Amino acid sequence: MESSITRHVATETPRVMVVDGSRVVRKLIDQILLRDLPGATVLTCETGSEARAALNQGVIDLVTLALRLPDMDGLELARHIREDSPQAYMPIIVVSGDVNERLVRRDISHDVTDYFDKALGPQALADFIRGYIRPTDRMNGTVLYVEDSRVVALATRKMMEKHGLKVVHVVSVEEALDKVRDGKAKGESLFDLVLTDVYLKGGLTGKELLEHMRGELAFDKGQMPILVMTGDDNPVNQTALLRAGANDLVQKPTEERVLMTKMCFQLRVSRNLKKLRQA
Repeated sequence: MESSITRHVATETPRVMVVDGSRVVRKLIDQILLRDLPGATVLTCETGSEARAALNQGVIDLVTLALRLPDMDGLELARHIREDSPQAYMPIIVVSGDVNERLVRRDISHDVTDYFDKALGPQALADFIRGYIRPTDRMNGTVLYVEDSRVVALATRKMMEKHGLKVVHVVSVEEALDKVRDGKAKGESLFDLVLTDVYLKGGLTGKELLEHMRGELAFDKGQMPILVMTGDDNPVNQTALLRAGANDLVQKPTEERVLMTKMCFQLRVSRNLKKLRQA
């Protein structure tokens, strides 16, 4: 989940801090980041205390941290960064093996910019981090975009098209479902990702779109990633969307960098999963 704390701008030679109690994990992430982010500096820390000291020794562009550190809870370190660090606005990514469970329970912190599921592997983590440090200028794919506000739709569509995405815009869940059903009936995969608002004109909501996509149409999260845009901070309502099958939520008003990072990541993971299934 993204927070509003995403205004930090990465340097030309980014510095990434990896905080994890496992020496093996630190070394693996370090190797992959140095390979995939030429010119980057990776600082590895075993404990929260080491990380706090390093934060005072130079600019850090992004921090990844484990939830369980030898000397403190990872969320305690995140809170320290937000409240006491001179670099309070940097992205903080929690790397955990129980991300999905935490998202569903809403057992998350506003101090954290995003969560990454450790089960996806270190290469996927490197891709995810690169999205924050060096956002992809161009993306490929077709997005089914469901939004009934003409003003919001125009701005968001331009944002996506600027990054190379093809956008099919509809104003209701009913219209979106008709397009998906038509494509499925013809054996065609018309869309690579769905982006929808929660509250829409017509009889169905964004949550019901999720239920139809995951139930009636039987698209799993890997086959058809769905991002839900919401301005609702109610944890109960957010939990319901995740349980219904949302891959992730995007808070409104939407920040371009956050939305594009999340979309790029979901598209990349989906394509990798499809390749594995075809192999």
